[in-house]
Formats: sequence, C-alpha cells, structure tokens
Amino acid sequence: MRIIVVGGGIAGLGTALACARDGHEVTVLERDDTPMPPDADTAFQWERTGAPQVRHSHAFLARLRNLLCDRAPDVLDALFDAGATEIPFTANLPVTLTDRLSRPGDDELVALACRRTTFEWVLRRRVLAEPGVELGHGVVARALDAVRAGIPRVAGVDGAPADLVVDARGPRSSSSDWLATIGAAPVDEELHESGIVYFSRFYRVRPGVEPPLYVGPTAADLGYLKYAIFLGDNRTFSITYAIESHDEVLRRALAGAAGFEAVAGSLVATAPWRCDGVADPITGVHVIAGLRNRYRPPVDRRGTPLVHGFVAVGDAAVCTNPLYGRGCSLAFVHAFGLADALREHRDDLDGFGRAFAAFTDRELVPWFRSAVVQDAQAHALHEQLPSDDPRAFMQSVFREGLLPAMRTSPVVFRAFLRWFNLLVTPDALMADGDIVGEVLAAYEDREHHPAPPVLGPDREHLLLELARVAAATEAQ
Repeated sequence: MRIIVVGGGIAGLGTALACARDGHEVTVLERDDTPMPPDADTAFQWERTGAPQVRHSHAFLARLRNLLCDRAPDVLDALFDAGATEIPFTANLPVTLTDRLSRPGDDELVALACRRTTFEWVLRRRVLAEPGVELGHGVVARALDAVRAGIPRVAGVDGAPADLVVDARGPRSSSSDWLATIGAAPVDEELHESGIVYFSRFYRVRPGVEPPLYVGPTAADLGYLKYAIFLGDNRTFSITYAIESHDEVLRRALAGAAGFEAVAGSLVATAPWRCDGVADPITGVHVIAGLRNRYRPPVDRRGTPLVHGFVAVGDAAVCTNPLYGRGCSLAFVHAFGLADALREHRDDLDGFGRAFAAFTDRELVPWFRSAVVQDAQAHALHEQLPSDDPRAFMQSVFREGLLPAMRTSPVVFRAFLRWFNLLVTPDALMADGDIVGEVLAAYEDREHHPAPPVLGPDREHLLLELARVAAATEAQ
C-alpha cells in the first residue's frame, strides 16, 4: 500500500516506522526544511517552526518505553546510544514510604530521560533506514485529492497518489478544512481550553558534577504555580512552570531569565538543581500558550467513517493538555494501532476506518476526557467552594486522602505511577477497591496527618522576591 504521512514529528515518524515495517511504501512530507543534523546535540538547534514545542520539556512515559521494548527495540537501543537513559521510578522511592521492597510490575515502571529533539533525531534516522520510506523536508502539503462519490475517498495529496493519507501535523492541524473541501461530513470536534501558559528552560550538568538525586516524577502544584523537573539525555534537564493564562504579573516575570531563575531558587525541588556550580543554562526561557484538549472524531455518531483513505494520528486527532506529558507516548500508541488496524483490514478502507476509530476511542479518547476533567479539577481545587458543592468533598478527599496515601502507601504510590505512565485506564485509581479503601482510610485519619511538606513560597512572598530581583537586575 502507498501511504503519505503529512508531518514529520513524533506521530508522523512513528506511523512511518510502524507501517514501513509491515511492508508499506511510505512518503513523509515535512513542511520544515530540516535536513538531518549530525548528532543529538546539534539536533537541539533544529529550526522547527511547524513544531514550536520541540524545545519545551517532554515526558517519554513507561507505556512508550515498553512499547519500544516490544515493537521497536532497535529504536530503544539507538536512543541509548544517543545518550538517553532510563528512569526506574521505583529505584529511588520517596523517604516517606517505609515499605521499600520491590514488587511485581516494578520493571514496567520505567520511563525514558530524553529531549524531544533527540528522540525525533533518532527516530528519523531509523525511519530513513527502512526500505520503502522517503522523506520530503521543506514540502508543504496543501490539499487532498479525492473521489467524491458517496463517502469521499482520498486518492492522494497535491497530485501525488496514495492509498492512504495520514495527517500527523499535530495540534494545529487543519484537517477539518481539508475534509470540508472534498465534501466530507463535518467533524464533530470537541475543544476545551486548558487555561494555562507554560515556560521551559534547559540546562546541562557540568562535567564532573554529580546531579542531585532524582525521585520522580518530580512535580508539584502550589495553586498559583505548577512546576516540574524533566531529565534529558546527555546530562541535560529542564524545568517547567505552568500558570493560569490570566496571571499577567507572573507571566511577565517568568518570561525573563532572571525571574525564571529566581523562582527555581525558591522551590524546594528545583533549588538543588540551580545551586552554583551544578549546571549551566543551554537555552533561554521558552513560552507556549494556547494549550488545549481537542478531539476530532473520524466517524459520525453512527460509527460511519467521514472519509475513506484518510485518518489523523497523534495530536492531529486527539490532543491533550501537554502539562500531563502524554502526547508523545499516546502518539506512538496511536501510530502502532494504525499499523495493526491496517494489517487486519488491508484491502478494506471502510473496515480499516472503523477499526482505527474504535482503537482511538478505546486507547486515546479516555485520556482526552481525563485531561478535561483534570483541568476542571485543577481550577476548582484552589477555589473556595461552598460546603454543599459536591466538588468540595472531592477537594478534601484529594488533599487529605489521596495525597497522604501516596506519601505513605506503596500500593497507592505504585497505582499512581501506573496511572501517570498510561499503564492502566484513566479511571483505574478510583475503580480499584483496595486503592479507594486506602485513600478513604487516610481521609478518615486526616486529623492525625503531619502537616504537608512546604514545597515553595506562597504567591505574595514569591512576588516580593521577583520584585527584588527585577530591581537588582535593572540597577546593574
């Protein structure tokens, strides 16, 4: 089968890899003029205007790592050769867990420490080594070619023939416009703004310096500010902050290097990484907004494909708030799911479309719905809700049940890690009776809990520190 993949990012390259290894001829069209850099560090300077998120923090979760182990171990080996490492989450357990014995399934709780550009560079090299794969970089795909009898059947892109066209252009994809142009039924899109802006900066640990101990996932929510540390390849790491999009005061402060560093030095988790002599910045501060959760169903309400010979993969189909770090992992899951559905329905585009839609609905859409709920809960968590509001009880259970249980129970802690790493369904935490029992027991014992750890200053004190730093910077 001749396949054209539009978009040469993680989703597009993953699709090309999976389909090429099933014997298909694949052409990848990438709009950015991005010849292959010679190494991973040079790849960090790739000019990727079509993917502005590449130099932000990325998570490569256990589900992705395990999928590579099973379906593309050579890619995993190539990542290690390029400097990526593994993050075994249960190797450095929080000190609050008294039971530190290993348990069945711990070997699955392993993520990858890697920059997005390194992952993409390694993946592109492996894809280009596959027989039957071609990459056109600096090529802008403009329109679908289609036969318009009944349900439109896509026959190619811009005059280039194909049996299947895959849209892998990410969250800014215009596939709805493409489909409207060829007379397909309208896409019943769901869109939810996340309401956040986030800021990332990368660093490299100095030669001969031992980095601080990483007990992951290292992330926290102060209410007015969320933050996380992400390990990269080749002794790099990044720090990311997320704030409410309407918080203009913090937005201006964090966009500059001085303010960004002042905050890093004020937070318990990030301060050791920014001590003098540990690491040097290798980027400025990258800012990205317009973050959203979006789902574009490929079928109508009766399950009939809107079009034959065309599908979207990764963020072009199901996009979740990048704050949760699921995008690259779900894109790879989607890519291999596409190849599997195509193998089962090689000569039946309608059957393929239905099977791939069912896979998407089963494996990706629940995480979209979960992200929408998480965003709503995150906003509500810091509101003063009336006592008769059902969300008030859930707030209390989260703060005084789940969080304390995660700090003390190896069962709840591992359940959270499996959920965080996409190894269980989104509702698994609250669907497991044992987990719910431990959370509720912790909630019932809330009067005896020690005070939660202080993770950083409150907003008022942080703003005072930022004002002091700004004044000192201006005086220099």
